[in-house]
Amino acid sequence: MRPGVVAVVSVLTSACLLGLAPAGSVPLPDRMADTGGGSQLITAVAPGTGSTAGTLTWWDRRDGHWVPAGSAPARFGAAGLVEGTARKQGTNTTPTGLYDLPYAFGIEAAPPGTTYAYRPVRQESWWCQDVDSRSYNRWSEPRAADCRATEAEHLVTYGSRYAHALVIGYNYRAPVRGRGAGIFLHVNGAGPTAGCVSVPADAMRDVLRWAEPGSRPHIAVGTESGDTAITRY
Repeated sequence: MRPGVVAVVSVLTSACLLGLAPAGSVPLPDRMADTGGGSQLITAVAPGTGSTAGTLTWWDRRDGHWVPAGSAPARFGAAGLVEGTARKQGTNTTPTGLYDLPYAFGIEAAPPGTTYAYRPVRQESWWCQDVDSRSYNRWSEPRAADCRATEAEHLVTYGSRYAHALVIGYNYRAPVRGRGAGIFLHVNGAGPTAGCVSVPADAMRDVLRWAEPGSRPHIAVGTESGDTAITRY
């Protein structure tokens, strides 16, 4: 090997050891504008805004570096993805952006090893999506008197889809009425979602066992490029 080549290889090797790997191998979280400030992150990436499928990856930050802990195929809204701040309720679109994960819930018991706050679904458990209700975009148990049943999800009726789920903090802390309610990470149904992100059942269980409240996990949803690129969030 020529001396010049040896020098280049030496520099590249040193760069990799310092975490300065070539751009193509830099972990996705390190290319994002924000990761939520915690040491756990979920990324849900679709090829484009018209996509209904993509990839979910969950990451841990260890010794100053992001490392993948698991990955699974993901599904998105039947009408694709849209910037979260521009989303309209009832459009079957998945909101892009960076969100916290307030708590988990499920029709089934929490998977063994789960430490995240987990709320069991009961017969009287509802998620209110009524824009005229004081309980808009909130769990309501029993259903609030001002929340119409036709404008709410009766959680127990969703069967295997809500066997296990995580609440995505989209439009949650200070809800804007009409922007959308009930956006979750949950188990796959028969096809695309109505705006949530979904994954296979075993992946959902793995995510719940992995999530640690003290690590402040967030979820970033976005596309590979463009105005809704996940690296913008």
